[in-house]
Amino acid sequence: MYRSRLLASALIAVGVAGCDQQAPRQAQVRPVRTVTVEQRAEGETVSLTGHVRPRDQGSLAFRIDGRVVERPVAVGDLVRAGQVVARLDPQNQENMLRSAQANLSAAEAVLTQARQNFWRQQELLRQGWTPRARFDDAQQALQTAEAQVTSAQAQLRIAQDQLGYTVLRADAAGSITATGAEAGEVVRAGQLIAQLAQEGGRDAVFDVPEVLIRTAPRDPVVQIALGDDPTIRAIGSVREVAPQADPATRTFQVKVGIADPPEAMRLGSTVSGRIQLAAPQGVTIPASALTQANGRPAVWVLDRANQSVALRGVDVARYDPSSVVVSQGLEPGDVVVTAGVQMLRPGQRVRQLGGAS
Repeated sequence: MYRSRLLASALIAVGVAGCDQQAPRQAQVRPVRTVTVEQRAEGETVSLTGHVRPRDQGSLAFRIDGRVVERPVAVGDLVRAGQVVARLDPQNQENMLRSAQANLSAAEAVLTQARQNFWRQQELLRQGWTPRARFDDAQQALQTAEAQVTSAQAQLRIAQDQLGYTVLRADAAGSITATGAEAGEVVRAGQLIAQLAQEGGRDAVFDVPEVLIRTAPRDPVVQIALGDDPTIRAIGSVREVAPQADPATRTFQVKVGIADPPEAMRLGSTVSGRIQLAAPQGVTIPASALTQANGRPAVWVLDRANQSVALRGVDVARYDPSSVVVSQGLEPGDVVVTAGVQMLRPGQRVRQLGGAS
């Protein structure tokens, strides 16, 4: 009985010892998702907000001082070329004109008398009945009278111009965007009376940072969209770049000429402008493929021959929300891991889910 128990205990011990000796483990194959590097990097798209302005806009002002007696236009009115925008009280200019006309009439009368006296003295001199000195005096008086008539005529033209300056007219067709004086006010020469936005071209005006001025293409195509309705679009081209930055914002004002602006892009409307920068050197991969090695960006690259991965350092030129632009370290045709990168180690064998894409 004792021997039987001893034999059973020995068999149990041998069985337990056999359980402790397990078979060698095989290397685990990790499932991963991959992508084949094919897409070259595209230029970054930059969007800015601006507003619509008239291409040609000018201030209308009187050339002389005076009191405004009429301003028949208001903000928003459409005017045609030559239409009256405002009038000054013309009383002083009318008095100046009447005075100039009277002076001219008096000078012409003196000229007539001097001319007749000269003719008489000329005939008497020819016949020998008058001294040469008297003829010379008559000739000098005629020349003086002619000069006085010329001066009076010039004064008359000045008075006529001054009277014409009391009426302010639009120099082109357009719309009134601002006014600077009301009827009854006394204004100075050159003071703004009305601001005229001429018909025709419109500009989209943007405040552009200095870095974008340096890196943007020379003649970019600008995609313009209305701020409150992005479906209303137009194409524009850069027409003017300010030579000096704004002292407060340190941005440059850029005017983009809108080709065939839609009717909805009215003056003052808010618009957005989009341009695409030049493509950097490199390739684009999903942002999920990026990891780190020794503090530097890196990716797991698949060796198709043995289905294992290796860590490769890369240089990143640009980070986008869903992708990165790799400038060095990858070439088209490389297969990189995009999902499962946290569980990999160098030489790790992997299994592609769905194959390389």
